[in-house]
Amino acid sequence: MIGPNAILQLLPQIERIGGEARVVQMLAEAGVFEVPDGTQMIPEGDAARLHQVLRRDEPDLAPELAAWAGRATAEYILAHRIPRPAQLILKGLPAPLAARALSSAIRKHAWTFAGSGAFTAISPWRFDIAHNPIVQGEHSDVPLCHWHAAVFEHLYRKLVHPRARCRETACCALPGHSTCQFELTLASR
Repeated sequence: MIGPNAILQLLPQIERIGGEARVVQMLAEAGVFEVPDGTQMIPEGDAARLHQVLRRDEPDLAPELAAWAGRATAEYILAHRIPRPAQLILKGLPAPLAARALSSAIRKHAWTFAGSGAFTAISPWRFDIAHNPIVQGEHSDVPLCHWHAAVFEHLYRKLVHPRARCRETACCALPGHSTCQFELTLASR
């Protein structure tokens, strides 16, 4: 199971490029016959198939659309999952301490975005997801986890430092890699 935002935040992005008919078509192609209502976890396979259909049908737009969906997912988390007082505390801490606290919270709630994948916080600035269900079984020459990277980057920008950047440095879909690896850095001005 995985959090419903893996689908819910992607749907408006698909609608932007092709309207409601395109959303219905891609959901059908992915075998998702009921749009989640957002109140409970959903089968990770549904989310994975929708992301795969997007990457297959819109290869040029998929990275951008997944990133927009990732930022929207982070905004949902900020609005509904991280209490406002905790956000204020994180924003007031020096970046290294805020990153440590945020990475700990992400680790504790990884089941919502990693599903059956194994999430590891290597450090407050580096994360791995082994067996990432969103790309499991796919093959690519480039990293595919734009949704995850955007969620991490947006949360870090809002709560740790406004110049935070997240880059996927390895992906389960790349030959020879068993984990998706994400590295957060502070970009120079």
